[in-house]
Amino acid sequence: MHRNLLLFLEEKTNELAGQTALGMKTNIGANELTFKGISILARRLGSYLIDLGIEKGDKIALLSESMPEWSAAFFSIIIAGGTVVPLDIKLTQYELNSILSDCAPRVLLVSSAFLETGIKMKEQIPSIERIIIIDDKGANKEYESLYTIKDTSSDKKWRHRGFNKTALIIYTSGTTGKPKGVEITYKNMISQMDSVSQCFPLTKNDRLLSILPMNHLFELAVGYLTFLSLGTTIYYSKSLKPNDLFDIIQSKKITFMVVVPAFLKLLKLSLETKINQYNPVRKFFYNIKYELAKLIPLKCVRRMLFRTFHRSMGGKFEGFIVGGAPLDLNVGNFFQTIGIDVFEGYGLSEASPVVSVNTKTAHRFGSVGRPIPNVEVRVDSETGELQVNGPTVMKGYYGQPEMTQDVMTEDGWLRTGDIAKIDNDGYIWITGRIKNMIVLSGGKKVFPEEVESVMEKSPMFAELCVFGAKRQGGQKDGSEDVVIKIVPTEDVINAHPDNNDLEKVVIKEVKELSKRLSNFKRPTSIIVSKEALPRTATKKVKRKEIKEEYDRRND
Repeated sequence: MHRNLLLFLEEKTNELAGQTALGMKTNIGANELTFKGISILARRLGSYLIDLGIEKGDKIALLSESMPEWSAAFFSIIIAGGTVVPLDIKLTQYELNSILSDCAPRVLLVSSAFLETGIKMKEQIPSIERIIIIDDKGANKEYESLYTIKDTSSDKKWRHRGFNKTALIIYTSGTTGKPKGVEITYKNMISQMDSVSQCFPLTKNDRLLSILPMNHLFELAVGYLTFLSLGTTIYYSKSLKPNDLFDIIQSKKITFMVVVPAFLKLLKLSLETKINQYNPVRKFFYNIKYELAKLIPLKCVRRMLFRTFHRSMGGKFEGFIVGGAPLDLNVGNFFQTIGIDVFEGYGLSEASPVVSVNTKTAHRFGSVGRPIPNVEVRVDSETGELQVNGPTVMKGYYGQPEMTQDVMTEDGWLRTGDIAKIDNDGYIWITGRIKNMIVLSGGKKVFPEEVESVMEKSPMFAELCVFGAKRQGGQKDGSEDVVIKIVPTEDVINAHPDNNDLEKVVIKEVKELSKRLSNFKRPTSIIVSKEALPRTATKKVKRKEIKEEYDRRND
C-alpha cells in the first residue's frame, strides 16, 4: 500500500521522471506533462500556497476543465497541507456560491476559461483571499499564474498529514438545499487506489483517454490517481465528438477508457449509424460476422473478425471501465461482441467511490461485479438495501453530523440506498433505488430501473425516464402511478413529423414492450418529448427534476 499521496508522487517522479504522464491536444499542438513535470509544478505552487499562509486543513477550491495542469494544482494543495475542493464547471454561479459558502475556501485555483466566474465568486464569497490561474503562461498580467509565480520550492518541506485527515471534499451532484460535501480521507483515497489497481493491473505501457470531469470522484480516484500510480499515461480531450475521440484513440494508441453508460450508448449509436450507411453487400457480411462473433468465446478471434474496426482505433484498444449509472445490457453486449471488454462496476461518492467491479478474471454480465479487495458488502434482510464496510467508507458529510448518522447503521456500515442481491459467487446485482421506488395503491412496489431496462431494449428510443406520480383525490389518493417520459431517436422523429403520429408510434411500442412486465409495473401515462432529458455533469438523468416538472404541469 502507498503510505501517502506525496510519497506516491515522489516515487513515480523518481521511477518514471521523463515519461509522459498527462497530455492533451490543443489548437497549437500537444500540451504534455511528464511525471517530473507534474512534481515541479506541484512543488512550485504548493510552496507558494505555504508562503501565502495556508495552514494544514485549509480549503482550496479548484475550478477547471480537465487538463494536465489540473493534476499539478491538485498535488500542490496536498503539498501545502490543504484540503482539495474540486468544483463542477457545469454548475451555475448560484450553485457554486452555495458550495463555497459551505466550505469557505481561502484560495481559488481556476483555469483561464473560468477566470471571470472565479472573479465573481471572489466578490461574493468573503473567505476567498486570492485567485491563481493554473494554465495561463503570463498572458494575464492582473492575476498570478502557476507559470509566473516565484518558485521557492527548494527551501520548503512537504506537509504530510495523518491518514484520517480529510484530503478532499466532493460535493455530490443533484443535491438541493444545503450542499452535501463528502469528506474523503487520505486513508480512503490510498485504500481505493490500492484495491482498484489490484483489479486492473495496468502498466506504464498502457494509455488511458479521460473524458469525465475531474471533480467526479470516479474519474479522480480511478481514471486519474489509480492509473497514474501504475505509471499509465493519461490523455484528455477537449471534445466529446466521436470522430475527435477516435482520432486520439488511434494516434495515441489508447488502451482503456473510464466512462459512464450514457457515453457508451452514444458511441454505439454513432457506430451503428455508420454501419447503416454501408452498401447492402457490405452490411450483409457485417451482420454475418456479428452473429458469428456472438458464438465465439475467444476475444482474440472476435477482434480478428472486426480487425478493420480495431485498426481504425489504433489496434491497441482493450476496453472500457464503466460506472456511475446502470449499463444497458444491449450496449455492453455490442462492444463485447466486436472484441472490446466492458467492465461494469458500482460505487458511490460516500465509498470513495468504487465498491465492486467486473474484471478480466471475474466477470458476470449484468452484475456490477464482486467487491474490490478490503471492501465488505451485505444486503439488509428487511429492506433489501446494499450496505458497505471497509477503509474506503467516507469520514462523513462536511459539517452535517446528523445527515452522516442517517446513512450509517448502528454497527458502522454505510447505507447505499440501493436495492441489491448478492449471488452465491459473490457477484452484486443492483435492482433498484429505495428513494426512486414507486408505491402503487395496492401496496405493490415498482422500481423505475426495472421498467427502464425493458423499455431501453427498443431501438426507437434515444432516452427515457420512469418515475412515480402521486394521485390526487379519490380512493387512490396518495398512491402513485407509473409514468414514463420518452425521447425518440432522430430517425423516428424525422419519419413522423406530425406530433400525433409520433405519439401513436411511441405508445404502440411501449405497450408492446410492456407485455414483458407484470400488469402493475406497466406505465399508465406516456409522455413523448423531442427535447433531450436533463442530465447531471456525469450524464445521469435528473429523475427528480423530470418528476417535479410533471407534477407542476398536472397540479
